[in-house]
Amino acid sequence: MASKAESIRTILAAGRVAMAKGRTCEAAALVEREPTKMRSLIECMWDEVPGVANRAADAVEQLTRGTAKWNQVDRGSAKAIQPWKAELIGLLSEAKPIRLRWNLAIIVTRLKLTLGEARAVAQLLEEDYLADKSSIVKTLALQGLYNLSRQHASLEAEVVEMLQIHGRSGTPAMRARSKNLLISMEKQASAKQHALLNG
Repeated sequence: MASKAESIRTILAAGRVAMAKGRTCEAAALVEREPTKMRSLIECMWDEVPGVANRAADAVEQLTRGTAKWNQVDRGSAKAIQPWKAELIGLLSEAKPIRLRWNLAIIVTRLKLTLGEARAVAQLLEEDYLADKSSIVKTLALQGLYNLSRQHASLEAEVVEMLQIHGRSGTPAMRARSKNLLISMEKQASAKQHALLNG
């Protein structure tokens, strides 16, 4: 467990290699206890040491999940990081470490975005992240596109097309994720239609 004297960066610096999770869960837990430390955690995503940036992104991703403990007291999901929306969108376009990129594909698409912002993020995911060498980055870019389509229905047709394409020609992970996301979209559309007919 992290001590009060330890900084967020000190905690995140622990890890033998850049891809190691290290003490990510401790950093996330510390921010849950002390939400004012979120700024420090966010800032570490720009750290020049790839391992620190990767683990900071891991912790932010954990904290912005709908199942995160602190979301039960209305601190979170992406609400807690909304003040850094512009900066995080900028980082999405600049990030190089693979683990940072795959986390950003999820984190940024959990933010409340305007339609213009969502379109710009979708374009970046399609043109850059889906062209990444990493199968995980590409797979989570598809998840990110799905997330955007849940915010803005006008993006749905484009996202469905992307999922269909990569569901046929992507890596095994991309094909599996595409299939699951398309099934989810079909179920949601069916439920919406049922509600309208029985409303």
